[in-house]
Amino acid sequence: MNSIDLARAAASAAEDRSARDIVVLDVSRILTICDYFVIVSASNTRLVAAIAEEVEDQLTSRFDLKPAAVEGLDARRWVLLDYGDVIVHVFIDEERDYYRLERLYSDAPRIER
Repeated sequence: MNSIDLARAAASAAEDRSARDIVVLDVSRILTICDYFVIVSASNTRLVAAIAEEVEDQLTSRFDLKPAAVEGLDARRWVLLDYGDVIVHVFIDEERDYYRLERLYSDAPRIER
């Protein structure tokens, strides 16, 4: 398993749980902490939690991987799942609009899923 496969699997898992506006960015030339960002949106806090849980469940099942860290699950507005080379961001719509990670990392190439 390589990090691009992990990123694509995370994006697919999020899509399975009705995530919207799914983007995979190759941030390897911009950041030293990881290779890929998977960024997804949800319309409400329950869906944010459900998407994060689905990503975690599928990556555990497929790759026997647990995230090194999970942040934001209590508030369920921006959940970050840290898989080392891949970081998954699950946003409620308003938070994604506010932080605009795609704009912040606009130099990062988008990866086809």
